[in-house]
Amino acid sequence: MAKRLDLKDVNIYYGSFHAVSDVSLAVPPRSVTAFIGPSGCGKSTVLRTLNRMHEVIPGARVEGSVLLDGDDIYGSGVDPVGVRKTIGMVFQRPNPFPTMSIRDNVVAGLKLQGVRNRKSLDETAERSLKGANLWNEVKDRLDKPGGGLSGGQQQRLCIARAIAVQPDVLLMDEPCSALDPISTLAIEDLISELKQDFTIVIVTHNMQQAARVSDQTAFFNLEATGKPGKLIEVDNTETIFSNPSQKATEDYISGRFG
Repeated sequence: MAKRLDLKDVNIYYGSFHAVSDVSLAVPPRSVTAFIGPSGCGKSTVLRTLNRMHEVIPGARVEGSVLLDGDDIYGSGVDPVGVRKTIGMVFQRPNPFPTMSIRDNVVAGLKLQGVRNRKSLDETAERSLKGANLWNEVKDRLDKPGGGLSGGQQQRLCIARAIAVQPDVLLMDEPCSALDPISTLAIEDLISELKQDFTIVIVTHNMQQAARVSDQTAFFNLEATGKPGKLIEVDNTETIFSNPSQKATEDYISGRFG
């Protein structure tokens, strides 16, 4: 069940360092929102706050509200592990468990939750691999190690693993940066299909990718070295790329800086 995300006055810190300031942003359900901007402006930092991955770094903290369908994921008594089940994440480099079988890679999260029924696990593995457009390529070698797949297949395996626990939101941190163009296209096609069932937020350095896959785009920027990153503007993707309201956005998209 895809859900809406709302960030309200979010400030993010690493110890005393103020990394990102005053981010307010709505992420609609069943859509793709792209975070773009130069390196170091806080895109991935903001992404990691959306499922409480940020706080695993010692000294890191978040102020403000991150609401999932109105419920604050940073509220008192909210279990971060439960948040990460509801809001899944796919990382920059494919990170399957290399010696674990393809099947076990997909259902690893369910096994951690205590699911032991073999039939249920097999059905979930098949459904998730089909959802990640990988089933036809691996259905005859499900017991082979996940580390034996190509880079693009490994990334789709990681997506299958993320969707196996049926999250409401899927976060993707530059999921194609380590992949060749053909694998990148496969992931982009997959993202377009997955948004029918999930709310997706993607960080990308690739302007063309943001333009191709996202419904809305948020541009982040860094005013100066040592200053916190800021959300400069957010709008539907077509508007951001054709008629942005801020000159900094236009300069970045047109390649004049960044």
